[in-house]
Amino acid sequence: MIRTYLVPLLAIAGMIFAVATVIRTSRPQVAAPPVIQPPSAPFAAFVAGSGLVESASQNIAAGTPVPGVVTAVDVRVGQHVKAGDPLFRIDDRELRADLEVRRAALAVARQQVERLHRQPRPEEIPTFEARVREAEAALDDEKAQLAIWEKVIDPRAVSETELVRKRFAVRTAQARLLAARAQLDLVKAGAWEPDLAVARSQVGSAQAAVDAASTEVERRVVRAPIEGRVLQVNIRVGEFAAAGPLLTPLMLLGSVDPLHVRVDVDEHEAWRVKPGAKAVVFVRGNRELRAPATFVRFEPYVVPKRSLTGESTERVDTRVLQLIYSFDPAVLPVFVGQQVDVYIEAEPLENALPPPHDTPKPQT
Repeated sequence: MIRTYLVPLLAIAGMIFAVATVIRTSRPQVAAPPVIQPPSAPFAAFVAGSGLVESASQNIAAGTPVPGVVTAVDVRVGQHVKAGDPLFRIDDRELRADLEVRRAALAVARQQVERLHRQPRPEEIPTFEARVREAEAALDDEKAQLAIWEKVIDPRAVSETELVRKRFAVRTAQARLLAARAQLDLVKAGAWEPDLAVARSQVGSAQAAVDAASTEVERRVVRAPIEGRVLQVNIRVGEFAAAGPLLTPLMLLGSVDPLHVRVDVDEHEAWRVKPGAKAVVFVRGNRELRAPATFVRFEPYVVPKRSLTGESTERVDTRVLQLIYSFDPAVLPVFVGQQVDVYIEAEPLENALPPPHDTPKPQT
């Protein structure tokens, strides 16, 4: 008898459970209150957009023009730097050794010019003067011997050949005297101007080589291009620093007073935004943290949207117009790279739309 009633009872119980489930699930769900209340728009008519905080100079990825091993990191994260301050240094020992060699060559070239300027040496002149006196004495001796031979009356006592030899000896002595005097004049004249010009050119060439080596040494010191704050340091002493664009910059810095916020406005609403429009920046997670923002400029090129908020209703296939606003970081405690909500004042939509055109009636 139990088996006779078991199947109908199970069917009735299943039907009751199904009806109860349908009734329970058909009741409207009460929406849970948001964990964080969203900010309320400060304007009657506005255009909203997500913004990304950046430095006023835009974020600068400091890199090295030449690859090498880092020997020193001169700054730390958050440090304020001035333009020209060293950030980090690349190994330059080989270049410094080459620089010392070129400086030595420059010193040699300069001493060569100085040596030419100081010519003649005082010790050299007496030597050449003595040679002149020696040549004069030799000439006088040859002339005296020739005079003796020419005074002999008997031609048979004098050989014609010997007499000719004495006359040539006098001429030779005269030539030697002229040569000695010319050497003395040359020494007293000092350095020849073309020689000085060549020596000066060698100094210039050596100086250029020193300057080139100094420039190469200086290139191993990476310096701050602007005054600002160090935002990231991704290099350590002993690590190899590669040249060229990197996915992770060696060092990131920028000017943070004031801060800028880059606002993405959907291209469908971009026409409502006017230059100079007021804006208010809200910190995500605390709608009480807000600050007025000042219009800086448009980025006059519409780009695909890259900064995503993560909301389920967000479109990722749209293009946006980017606006740059500035605000005082002392009023709004945010960090570079932080996402914020921005409300920009705009005309009411009905006022911004052009007046409707009268529809022409079809002609009969």
